[in-house]
Amino acid sequence: MKKLLANSSVRGVNYATSPLLASKTPNWRSRFIVAAVGLGFAGLLGRAAYIQLIGPEYFQKEGEKRYAHSLEVPATRGRVLDRSGQLLATSVPVPSVWAIPKDFKATPEQRQQLIKLLGMDTREFEQRLGSGSANFAWLRRQIDTETWTQIAALGIKGLYQTREYRRRYPEGESAAHVVGFTNLEDQGQEGIELAFQQQLRGHNGRRGVVKDRLGRVIEDMGANIEPADGSDIALSVDAKVQFFAYQRVRDAVREHKAKAGSVVVLDTQTGEVLALANYPSYDPGVRGRRTGEQLRNRALTDIFEPGSTMKPFVVGWALETGRVKPDTPINTAPGSMMVSGITIKDAHPHGMLSVREVIQKSSNIGTVRMAMQMPPRELWELYSNVGYGQKPQISFPGAVTGRLRPYKTWRPIEQATMSYGYGLSASLLQMARAYTTFARDGEVIPVSLLRQEHPVAGIRVLSPETAREIRKMLQLAAAPGGTGPLAQTIGYSVGGKSGTAHKQEGKGYASNKYRSWFVGLAPIDKPRIVVAVMIDEPSNGVYYGGAVAAPVFSQVVQQTLRTMGVPPDLDVTPSVVANALPAVPESF
Repeated sequence: MKKLLANSSVRGVNYATSPLLASKTPNWRSRFIVAAVGLGFAGLLGRAAYIQLIGPEYFQKEGEKRYAHSLEVPATRGRVLDRSGQLLATSVPVPSVWAIPKDFKATPEQRQQLIKLLGMDTREFEQRLGSGSANFAWLRRQIDTETWTQIAALGIKGLYQTREYRRRYPEGESAAHVVGFTNLEDQGQEGIELAFQQQLRGHNGRRGVVKDRLGRVIEDMGANIEPADGSDIALSVDAKVQFFAYQRVRDAVREHKAKAGSVVVLDTQTGEVLALANYPSYDPGVRGRRTGEQLRNRALTDIFEPGSTMKPFVVGWALETGRVKPDTPINTAPGSMMVSGITIKDAHPHGMLSVREVIQKSSNIGTVRMAMQMPPRELWELYSNVGYGQKPQISFPGAVTGRLRPYKTWRPIEQATMSYGYGLSASLLQMARAYTTFARDGEVIPVSLLRQEHPVAGIRVLSPETAREIRKMLQLAAAPGGTGPLAQTIGYSVGGKSGTAHKQEGKGYASNKYRSWFVGLAPIDKPRIVVAVMIDEPSNGVYYGGAVAAPVFSQVVQQTLRTMGVPPDLDVTPSVVANALPAVPESF
């Protein structure tokens, strides 16, 4: 190796005399390089000065675009209150759980505990976590605070919570059909929640914040737009009366093995709806499967033939027009009559009856004989004036008009049957409102689900004298010897009319399916309330309105008048109610 190196020739270079290095660079080139470097530094210094001194706002805004966000600040939905300010619906803050799927990390044990706490199965959990964006996935919205505390304690990465508002309904099932409910987005779906969505919802605000790369808020930027909370809605409903009415109709439906039932209570001075209850019902605070049977607000949406409850209007108009007097005799023998080849019957032969007794005994024949003296137009106008076949004067989803055909199409048999409530249809609310005609001395009044401060004006239908005479007849009908003695109430005088009708089925009527109701008022001399009760398809063998619906009327009247502070107008004699004579079967 050494020999090889020794024998190799190494060429020496004389750097001092190298012609390449000895050549001189032109002056212009040196100056150009120096100038270029100097200009570069000057540009950097100028840019730095511009950024720091002249144009910092622009670059600050550009930075904020990358980390600044505008958050929506939800408005608090307005409350729903009863007439005394008791809560029927309110919003409370609750946590909602969400995740960033790409950051989500959990051990198998943590995952199973989370799934259990969220109340879902593994498949549903994986679907929610894996569907949609890699940056956001709802896992469970509007859970209770205790559940979130347990979830947070698991320490799972990529799991977060945000605050939302959830509706609470303190009265539960009893007021469900009045108040309604909202969906997850806090939008009204039924009842008052839907009818007054715009007033209740309010307007959301905005909040400017700066977030770090993990999405955490690290700075409030100001320039906030404050949310405008929704307005409260004060209803006419009395929560105590509503709860009691719901309990009574529920018990009656169960006792008589019926399909459903409804109660409406009206204040005769203001037209306020003090109670509107239906059974079956539902808990509006529990989301999940709600059946159509539970959701139906039968008192407003179901229409049916009102049966014998129409008879007082026919008699009232016959009195008003001078065709009869209260003691005018009417021959109902032999208990049946023919109209256009069709037989009309009474439940039992009554022979000669006064006009008062026609109402007391609920005679179809007596009512038809008076109705057939009237031109069809008169009877049609009477029914229309008290609200039948007319658009309900109430702002509520699903309220129906009912059916009253034009009088020009009536045949004699139709005029006859409509006099005792067949061939037209109405809701229970319409029936209750119609009876304000008798309670308000001949004036029918508008009804409202909102709190009213003053008495309302009505529309004159009958004279005060006629209305008072009809009240006396209704008192007879609700007394021993009438069709509704079980409507009597301890301490208060009452009057009313029972009704029973075969249910329509196809093009005819079912022979063994009935609707039973009772509509009345109390106290008799100066009525403060009208109460209407309907029981649908009682199936335990008892179906007359005087036996099925009248007892509910009695209980609701007593509780309502006591709640309103109305003093009793009768001596407290429990035996009158306890030993009431059997009801006279009504004709229908």
